[in-house]
Amino acid sequence: MPKPFAPLEKNILKAKGVSDAQLKKLAVAGIKGRADFQTVGDAGTLRELTGLSSEVAAKVMAWALGKGGAAGGVVVESADVVSCVHCGTRQPKDYKSGDLCISCGKQAEPILACFWCTASSPGRFCRQCGASLVTTGELELAVQLKREGLAKDEIPKKLSAMSPEEKEALWGRVRRHAR
Repeated sequence: MPKPFAPLEKNILKAKGVSDAQLKKLAVAGIKGRADFQTVGDAGTLRELTGLSSEVAAKVMAWALGKGGAAGGVVVESADVVSCVHCGTRQPKDYKSGDLCISCGKQAEPILACFWCTASSPGRFCRQCGASLVTTGELELAVQLKREGLAKDEIPKKLSAMSPEEKEALWGRVRRHAR
């Protein structure tokens, strides 16, 4: 049985825009405590159950589910946690670099070459120099941008912002440099 709303929780709900009449509607709908919001699931369902406005329902659900609170929705995980770069699934504790994801079957942490120091590293950042790793298909483009004097942190940002036409022009510079 869920714990009923404490006076502080009622005051928080009122601060989010819930009136006394709407608090009674929450109780009639079966929402008698903060844990019941887990069952409700989202602001749209809360709005349908209680008649709250979209804005108030969103504020209440964000508070009740702990999203966007004082911590800003940040989740701090242990340093040994590995999540698949493709689907985001957490890998088991016995995971080793190069293993396949237990959920999607792709390599959870592809081993990529660093455009800055040429070391190989799994994950999203080089373990030698800290550069953001780029896909294998864009490695030569990143090296060309390094030759042209771009900063280490700017290269991945520039590559992701480039249009296909800009990348094709950069490939032309790579090919000219290779001769």
